[in-house]
Amino acid sequence: MKIIDILKREHIQVDVTCQNKTEAIDKLIEMLRDDERISDIGLVKNAVHEREKIMSTGVGHGFAIPHAKTNGIKQMSACFLRLAEPLDFESLDELPVNLIFLLIGQENAVAPHIKMLSRISRIMNKESFRISLSNAKSADEIYNLFVEEEKNYIELT
Repeated sequence: MKIIDILKREHIQVDVTCQNKTEAIDKLIEMLRDDERISDIGLVKNAVHEREKIMSTGVGHGFAIPHAKTNGIKQMSACFLRLAEPLDFESLDELPVNLIFLLIGQENAVAPHIKMLSRISRIMNKESFRISLSNAKSADEIYNLFVEEEKNYIELT
């Protein structure tokens, strides 16, 4: 499975303004409201916020990957948000975040969820890729960056 298998163009937004981490996460979840892969947006929202309470998903280098597993989805889903201004995400490196990738997995599909988290982390760990995402002019350009970057990685099963 590739990131582009679960990330739709319409689930990418750029230069969004949020006041805090909670608002940013809610904005991401709201992008999935009308997605046919989501069966209960309330369960998704609860799962993501409960996971975030355990430990911040701000992994560093201006990037966060809020994620959760829930029975509120039919299949793995994702969305991406680039903030207009970085905000405090309680990141491990204490730096503000401007790139946020939300991943929602099925409750009973732990291995695919972990594999996808790992894949996203590997790709987002590349400074040149993060810079490209930060400089992209549109959601289409960001989607195409993911398409091109995925060509450098083997497909997950």
